[in-house]
Amino acid sequence: MITIKEASTPKDLKAFVKFPFELYKDSVNWVPPIIKQEMETFNKKKNPIFNDAEATFFLAYKNNEIVGRVAAIINWLEVKEQKQKKMRFGWFDVIDDIEVTKALLVKVHEIGKANNLDFVEGPVGFSNLDKVGLLTEGFQYLGSMITWYNYPYYVDHFKELGYADEKLYSESRFPFSNVDPNLFLKAQELIKKRYGLQALGFTKTEEVMPYVDKMFDLFNHTYASLSSFVAITDIQKEYFKKKFISFVNPEYIKFVVDKNDDLVAFAIVMPSFAKALQKANGKLFPLGFRHILHAKKHSKDVIFYLIGILPEYQNKGVTAVIFNEYYYEFRKKGIQNCIRTPELEDNIAIHQIWKHFKPEVYKRRKTVRKDIQ
Repeated sequence: MITIKEASTPKDLKAFVKFPFELYKDSVNWVPPIIKQEMETFNKKKNPIFNDAEATFFLAYKNNEIVGRVAAIINWLEVKEQKQKKMRFGWFDVIDDIEVTKALLVKVHEIGKANNLDFVEGPVGFSNLDKVGLLTEGFQYLGSMITWYNYPYYVDHFKELGYADEKLYSESRFPFSNVDPNLFLKAQELIKKRYGLQALGFTKTEEVMPYVDKMFDLFNHTYASLSSFVAITDIQKEYFKKKFISFVNPEYIKFVVDKNDDLVAFAIVMPSFAKALQKANGKLFPLGFRHILHAKKHSKDVIFYLIGILPEYQNKGVTAVIFNEYYYEFRKKGIQNCIRTPELEDNIAIHQIWKHFKPEVYKRRKTVRKDIQ
């Protein structure tokens, strides 16, 4: 018999966070999160997303053992301001038993129906800075800090339960040796001169902070046209500053400003923490923090996490300025592989940015959707 219980106490939430550690203990490609950080993400007193969203966390039990989990999420900014009557679900993990999957999703649909929402979509997080998508191809490759991993049978479960594909994503990579500086070296000088632009680089995190609010504003502006986008609020900006910026090498954050020192473009690259997180196995102490610091300084793989360009500067070659900055940084550090985060397959503009580097699509993922009856 399958029993679904709400994870409402700190003890329950910790069990919610730790369930994947058991489920994927034999997987060489799953990358565990830091347990403390996951707990803080779900802490309604610490995470400001709960000012505009709500979540209910469910655990599935069979024979008194946890066999699945799901977070049922409503982002009220999305529902009320964008008129998207969507019920979200995320942090979905389950054993290979479709009845467990069905029982968990029934709970998601019940909440959606009680709130007069029209459809369910997932797996997604609270916002666009959370993980997204069900892995559908590339199970044989190592995951990352910023993506969910899942077993292939998840795809079969959703198909059998009548969920349709909603959004399609691809993940690409290319060796740094594919980068030919002749493609942007001269161009970036001309572009800076023509538009009065200047590239900013940093060596200390505190140097970055005065620009971070502007960066999030630009991020909101850049991606506002995407159907899946929910803007980051001012309160969330402060939270993400603490959560993300300290993880990023300051030299991997690049800004482009105009003659008035206004931000027109930005890019954030992160070292790959995947192997370090596997060694840490969810804990910063006693040795996890050391593994992460080592990866931050010495990882030869980098992940292009975010890139944003003001609409009026798009198609003007501003990416040449950004790539020029990264080229010398990566060459100095001996970077070998460049990895891209999940990108919507219909976001043609972002794919065009990378085409000269001959990227290889090595993973695909998707969100799925089903109407609420």
